[in-house]
Amino acid sequence: MTELEALSALRGDDLVQAVRAEAALWAMWHRSGDPRLDSLLREGIEAIERQDLPTAAAVFTRLIEEAPTFAEGWNKRATVRYLAKDYSGAIADCRETLARNPNHFGALSGQGLCHLGLGQFREAADLFRLTLTVHPHLGSARENLRTALSELVKWN
Repeated sequence: MTELEALSALRGDDLVQAVRAEAALWAMWHRSGDPRLDSLLREGIEAIERQDLPTAAAVFTRLIEEAPTFAEGWNKRATVRYLAKDYSGAIADCRETLARNPNHFGALSGQGLCHLGLGQFREAADLFRLTLTVHPHLGSARENLRTALSELVKWN
């Protein structure tokens, strides 16, 4: 399955195919084409799993320095920054991810979560809507869109 085929399957009506396509996309996005860089990515992911955010951030920063065109390095550092509640830093990294991979539903949704965290509900809603144009079956994006819209109603 190519990335284009997987993106097309994500938007299709077959939920089983969409789930497979999502897994295939994550697998593709985690491969840089260089075993050493892939090893760095795994090292950073393991640091996140241990909740060692400073180590994870350092590993992903090194990955970004060594492979600035590899979108997943930026996306994973955005995740670390989000977990550390550095929403502005995470938004900047999501934007870098999306500049390299505009269909990265993880970065779109993640950036939306950051805007939610900052109380920027209109921006959050826009990003969750965009996420759903790429991945209409992503339930978390649908729930987060509802949250953002209900917050907008409260504050307007």
